[in-house]
Amino acid sequence: MSREPRDAQQFYLTSRSACPYLPGREERKVFTHLIGRRAPVINDTLTQSGFRRSQTIAYRPACEACQACVSVRVKAAEFHPSRGFRRVLSQNAEITALEVANRATPELYALFRAYLDSRHADGGMADMSALDFSMMIEDSHVQTSVTQYRLDDGSARGQLVAACLTDHLADGLSMVYSFYNPEFTGRSLGTLMILDHIFTAQRRNLPHVYLGYWIEGSRKMAYKARFLPQERLGLDGWRRVA
Repeated sequence: MSREPRDAQQFYLTSRSACPYLPGREERKVFTHLIGRRAPVINDTLTQSGFRRSQTIAYRPACEACQACVSVRVKAAEFHPSRGFRRVLSQNAEITALEVANRATPELYALFRAYLDSRHADGGMADMSALDFSMMIEDSHVQTSVTQYRLDDGSARGQLVAACLTDHLADGLSMVYSFYNPEFTGRSLGTLMILDHIFTAQRRNLPHVYLGYWIEGSRKMAYKARFLPQERLGLDGWRRVA
């Protein structure tokens, strides 16, 4: 008689809820816990299989009638910035990136709060408290950091204008969540953060930057298709695009 190992990973299925990206559709997720010393290895494997991390949970869509959510990862070593991307880099030349420990600070929460209130006031994260934010940033059993983006404004540290919570994987970087000062919307700071992560992966000889889910037909996710070459995860594995 075969016996399943006591520490075998357990997976669970959420109930149905309204899809936040495509109107008129419902979503379900399959999820598991990422805790303990095996969490980094499990997170690597699951990320390569299309899962995303939120605190100590790894999840992926499991919708019966829809497969619109597609995991996307940039082929970092082969990436070369287009003219438009070079323009974003030039426009933000005075912004510097600094990778720090994943610690929630009042400054970081104020930036996050301003971003939510301006961009996602009706979203599922709109009512997150400072404690909720601390859990999102710090509650991790895998290698995680925060990259701060500061404007060289003549002050000692420079104004914090953007930040990204990032997981460090064996095969790349996973951008868990990024946010920025809404007063700087015209600077394309979301694009800047992705470019910076791609260049960081290149310097560290990491093949991929994971961007989460791209959803065809969703304007919120359309920007992810611009970062080429990339791979998208389908039923037959990762498929190269451009």
